[in-house]
This record gives sequence, C-alpha cells and structure tokens, in this order.
Amino acid sequence: MGSRQFSESGEPTAAPRSVESRLEMSRRSFLQFCATLATTLGLPKGAEAAVAEAMTSAERPSVIWLHFQECTGCTESMLRAEHPTIEKLILDVISLDYHETLFAAAGHQVEAARKAAMEKHKGKYLLVVEGAIPTKDGGIYCKVGNQTAIDMTRECAADAAAVIAIGSCASWGGMPSTIPSIDGADSSPTGSSGVAEVLGRPVVNIPGCPPNPYNFLATVVHFLTFGTLPAVDAQGRPKFAYSRLVHENCERRAHFDAGRFALAFGDEGHRKGYCLYKLGCKGPETYANCPTALFGDAGAGTWPVGCGHPCIGCTEQGVGFTKPIHTLARVKNIEPPAVYPGIHEKQGQGASLGSAAVLAAVAGAAAGAGAMVARNLGRSHESEPAAPADSAKE
Repeated sequence: MGSRQFSESGEPTAAPRSVESRLEMSRRSFLQFCATLATTLGLPKGAEAAVAEAMTSAERPSVIWLHFQECTGCTESMLRAEHPTIEKLILDVISLDYHETLFAAAGHQVEAARKAAMEKHKGKYLLVVEGAIPTKDGGIYCKVGNQTAIDMTRECAADAAAVIAIGSCASWGGMPSTIPSIDGADSSPTGSSGVAEVLGRPVVNIPGCPPNPYNFLATVVHFLTFGTLPAVDAQGRPKFAYSRLVHENCERRAHFDAGRFALAFGDEGHRKGYCLYKLGCKGPETYANCPTALFGDAGAGTWPVGCGHPCIGCTEQGVGFTKPIHTLARVKNIEPPAVYPGIHEKQGQGASLGSAAVLAAVAGAAAGAGAMVARNLGRSHESEPAAPADSAKE
C-alpha cells in the first residue's frame, strides 16, 4: 500500500508529480533533452545532471513578459516549440505571471497581476521584453495601461534578477528602427530603440526575426541551473548561439568554396542547391546558429537557406533591415575569388588547324623577340668599361 503525505493540519496532500507526469516525457527522453541543452550551452560533460535538477525543482522562476513595437512573431515562435511544448514551459519550467498575448484576462486584472508578481518576487523574477521601445516625443507612440513603454520597462527592470530582450526589435530596434527613404531622415519615425539603450545598461539580447525558441529556452535553463545568465558577446548575445557565422555551418558552403552559385531564383543552380551568395545571402556576415539549430522541429533543411531563400541577416545589427535583401554580403572570413568559372561553362570543341597555326606563329614571334632582347642585352654588357682593379678588390 502506497504511503500518503499530509499537511500540517492533517489533511492529505497530493504526491509530488514525477518528471514523466509533469512534462509528459519519459525519463530517458527528459535526460536526453537535458543533455542536448547542456551541449547547446557548451557545458562540460556531466552538466546535464545539474540541468535536470534545476528543471525538476519545485521553485519555478517568475517571468514577466512585456510587448511593445513588434509583430508578436517571437511569441508565435515560442508557441511552436516542441521540446518542451509551450504549455509545459510556462506551467512546469517557469511561472509566466504576465504576458499580454497569452493571458485570458485583460485590462486592470492583468496589470494588477503584473504588479503583484513584481512585489512577491522582488529581485528574483526574469523580465523578458519583446518589441522595440519608441523614444521620440516622450515615448507616446506605445502605451500599455496608460503607461509608456519606456516607463513600464524601467519600472519592471528595476527589481528584476535579469533582463532578456527577445527578438531583433527588442535587441536593437529591428524593423521598427529602419530609417525611411526620405530626404533628411536620420531616424525612424518613432525613435524605436532596443532595451539596453533605454535602460542604459547591458541586457541579454536574443536577436532574430523571429529568434529560435531554443536559444531563449537554453538561456532560461542556464539561469535556472547556475543562477546567472550565459556568457555574451560584445552585442550582448549568448555566445553559445551567436559565436559562429551562419556561413561556416551552412550546407551550401561546399558550393561557395567551389564557385557554384545560383544566379536567379529557379535557375539550374538554384534547383541544384548551389550557394545563394550572389542572390544576396547575408550568411557570410551574420552570426547565428540557424544551420545547426534549425526551426520548427521538422528535420533537416528547415531554415531559410535550407529552403532556398538567402539569409537576410536578421540577427545582425546593421545588416538585417538595413542592407537591401539582394545586396551582396561582406564576407568576413574569405572573399570569393574573381577567377571562378561561370556556372554553366560551354564544352570546348578543340582547336582548329588554322587557329593552331596562328598560335604557333605568335609563339614563334614571341620566342624570336625574346632571343633578340637577350642578344642585345649581352652586347650592352660587352660595351661597358671594365672596373678598375682597386675597386674590384674592395
């Protein structure tokens, strides 16, 4: 007969749920998932045990998720995560206490829930910001509950344990920060900015349009496991996801090295899977793990370049939403040589008798000219006076 647990008042309590029942995953699958996350984060062997312990802990971190100038694509990307699915993530891994898109409630109820979570978990909650923050004209172009995006971000960040900017818009301004093609325009119409710029301090940026959901999940798991956020690069991006160029791990890289490029959508090179560099692929100047992490849990090839479209550089500030899509990328590691043959070289038929005769005549004339130069050069040396004996000794 199984043992039962009782509360201090003597009432029976429900037994703690196992990993299998909580996440609807077998123990083996769960451990494999933890090992994958540990590998993704670049952790040493054996770290999967710490990851597993953190994810099965009863203490779930409170998360407050803000929305500003964005298309909700980052949230939509999270909704399509499969390992674990979004309901397992927000109910069993984290405590999502505020999210305008996923909340059933609205209005004053939602804002009251946010303030209550901030008070209860003061200094311990994670703040996630999705979308750019308009700064022009005092930030009047985006308000939530009659509070500007600037004020709400600063209020929520004041007592947060960590701040994560998810998506390119929150990371540096993304698409809303694009400068219009108008004479004299030097900024976006609303002054769209990233979270770090508004707060005046570094935050963890997870850029992408949308970013891979597992880059966000791995960042949260790192915080759960070690109580700190992962190491970041100069742009505030986690190194485990943004330290290698897309170009380095692209399945089309071999075609780039061999000089095989698609020149137009639908041409023979495009159909054969040739490199998309000449169609404007920004992979050679964009740092992201898209070729290895992929998207949608649908198997190989499930990322833009794998599907036949050039990378637009959405994770790279100054590239995505700045450079025209079909402008050639600035290759950061090796420039393609100008002596590559064409994609569709015609088969030669051999030299004709007449052309061979002409070539022989030209070669003969060149050889004769070379002999005359050598002969005259020898004569010029013979005409020079001999050097004095004293100078020769020197």
